[in-house]
Amino acid sequence: MTMLKPKEMAERLGVTVRTLQIWDKKGTLKAYRTPTNRRYYTEEQYLNYIGQSSTTKRKNVAYARVSTNGQKDDLKNQIDFIRQYTNAKGVILDETITDIGSGLNYNRRKWNELLEEVMNNKIETIYITYKDRFIRFGYEWFERLCKMHNTNIIVLNNVDTSPTQEMIDDMVSIVHVFSCRLYGLRKYKSKLKNDKSLKGGEDNNGS
Repeated sequence: MTMLKPKEMAERLGVTVRTLQIWDKKGTLKAYRTPTNRRYYTEEQYLNYIGQSSTTKRKNVAYARVSTNGQKDDLKNQIDFIRQYTNAKGVILDETITDIGSGLNYNRRKWNELLEEVMNNKIETIYITYKDRFIRFGYEWFERLCKMHNTNIIVLNNVDTSPTQEMIDDMVSIVHVFSCRLYGLRKYKSKLKNDKSLKGGEDNNGS
């Protein structure tokens, strides 16, 4: 998706930036907003405004995730559940994405590729069975990111596809990380406490 600054959009449409601001407030031509609240427009908006539609069809995607290879049956169950829902709604899925990796891992390749497609304005709707299938923490932030690019996330709220053991494993991982950090801080504190060069004005020569 090509992003256009207000000045670029104004030049293309032959109007002023002030006019775009007025149109934005009136809802005539709504601007998107970056996380830092800066306005921007898209190539698709420009084409729609001048009466040309984008030729790229936006996709409906099913996304399923489990943490380990031993849960592959759960992946199939998630996709089957989503297919049942979309078939009942008369929705055709253009793609099904299955991912293996912790919900705490923000470097999942397929998940990142999906987000890139969202930001390139290629995704209409993402179907998931439960919020934590998409991401364990911070779901609302990513949902907002998707909405900024006109992508909806449909959560089917099937709790059976969110294994309790998987959540326990993720929580144990978090506790382990912070325990290691706490141990490191204590070790550092002890090292400072026993450092003679920091006591009573002594220098490194002990004088």
